[in-house]
Amino acid sequence: MTWIKTIPLNEASDELLRLMEEQRSLYPKEYATPVLPLDEGCPGIIASHTLIPKALFHGFSAFGALMSPDLPLARRQHEMIATMVSVTNRCFY
Repeated sequence: MTWIKTIPLNEASDELLRLMEEQRSLYPKEYATPVLPLDEGCPGIIASHTLIPKALFHGFSAFGALMSPDLPLARRQHEMIATMVSVTNRCFY
């Protein structure tokens, strides 16, 4: 596996912390509890984007927007689509 430089939360700039919190606020409340252990307080896939805070925000906010309860699909349909995308892409998360 490739090693990617990340910024630990205790060294994060105010901008990075703000953008991480803003994107996290778009996710369903069930996503607040991690399934896998966190690496230094942050999921690895999120941490891998900490060098470019705006890319982190926009990339992960897209998923949050797609899971919006204001959309016409039911929550279970959103989750089913997300699951199938992960299976198709052979992602374990």
